[in-house]
Amino acid sequence: MEPLSLKAQILAVLFAAGRPVALKELRALGYPEETLLRALKALEADLEEGALGVGLERVAGGWRLVVHERALPAVERVLKPTPPKLSKAALEVLALVAYHQPVTRAELEAMRGKSVEGILENLLERGLIRVVGEKEGPGRPKLYGTTERFLEIFGLESLEDLPPLEDGPPLLLRG
Repeated sequence: MEPLSLKAQILAVLFAAGRPVALKELRALGYPEETLLRALKALEADLEEGALGVGLERVAGGWRLVVHERALPAVERVLKPTPPKLSKAALEVLALVAYHQPVTRAELEAMRGKSVEGILENLLERGLIRVVGEKEGPGRPKLYGTTERFLEIFGLESLEDLPPLEDGPPLLLRG
């Protein structure tokens, strides 16, 4: 039996992983980074038109297979997916964490004008935020930041891909 092409090997790894796979992980295939990047680019071009129903997406510092937009109607008819629901309040707190991280609960409550304790617990349970440290000072409050899962769910390669905040005064001034 003839060995698989590098594109086929990468496709199989991405399919089996079911999550973004970083370039450093793909190095285990035994090829230099430049070769892997060329194969990824070629695979992306092959899948771009959607003829196979899947596409390649760069997200959270790696690559993953996604359903191509042309195949979405078929997937919806068969699987009837229900995307995870976040309340308006949870989305608001998640956005504040994303744009102002690392941030404490007190800072979030000051920005929002309401308690965020239950919302933080929900976002922690869903793996969208995590404790990234403790702030120096009295009580050493926890600092929160987003996770790789946040990047995956929102289709972001990194936090730099967040849309810019509208011009205006910052919500939180740091001294």
